Amino acid sequence: MIHTTETLLNTGGVHLYTKYSFPLPGRPVLVFLHDSLGCTQLWRDLPERLVEETQCNVLVYDRLGYGKSDPLPSRHRAIDYLEREAAVLNDLLQQLHIADAILFGHSDGASISLIAAALYPERVRAVVSEAAHIFVEDITLRGILHNVDLYERTDLKQRLERYHGDKTEDVFRSWADTWTRADFRSWNIEHLLPRIQCPVLVMQGDADEFGTLAQVEGILKGVGEKAERCVIPGAGHTPHKEAAKLAFERSAAFVKGLSD
Repeated sequence: MIHTTETLLNTGGVHLYTKYSFPLPGRPVLVFLHDSLGCTQLWRDLPERLVEETQCNVLVYDRLGYGKSDPLPSRHRAIDYLEREAAVLNDLLQQLHIADAILFGHSDGASISLIAAALYPERVRAVVSEAAHIFVEDITLRGILHNVDLYERTDLKQRLERYHGDKTEDVFRSWADTWTRADFRSWNIEHLLPRIQCPVLVMQGDADEFGTLAQVEGILKGVGEKAERCVIPGAGHTPHKEAAKLAFERSAAFVKGLSD
């Protein structure tokens, strides 16, 4: 069991919930970025297991509006909200004096990780990109609308409330409303990918209900030879849960290989 520090860190005038442990001087910091409905708690024990396997330090945090962080000021999000989140991540890394981050991002968190690697290369050593989006697809919108239906007809809202409390409605609607807006259809970060200088593990399930393998191929094309393809057979949008053993093994091998 690793000892972690938990705190609400003042970043740009708002408080972000962070958990971190830096017991290994000279070793990289694994930074976990959750998905569009996630938070630190929903990673379960993955961060702890991965840092123990790879002998890295660790930082996990809730973005603004999620989990134990401050609420969103508004449900409306700009088209470049993921780019703005990458800037917040950079501020957080600066505040905690992290200059060798290995970003492990899922879904929105993976897109943010790719953007951060492109825009702030001096702080990012590598990226594990799990189910990232680099553009909007029809399947993405269908998946979101299906989740809207589940939110309104099932206990999905109640399950999310365990983690987001009274922020749940804002968390869900800001995600669903933003991605299904007509103007958001033009969102695209392919132009940033050639700026990524570090290794990237491009992980996605071949049954992802929110994106086709065009996302994977687009990242591989944009990043080039520094990118490693990792398509998980039979897995959907969350390989680290749906194919936990294989996703863990591939992630751990990638991180350990950075030192080889």
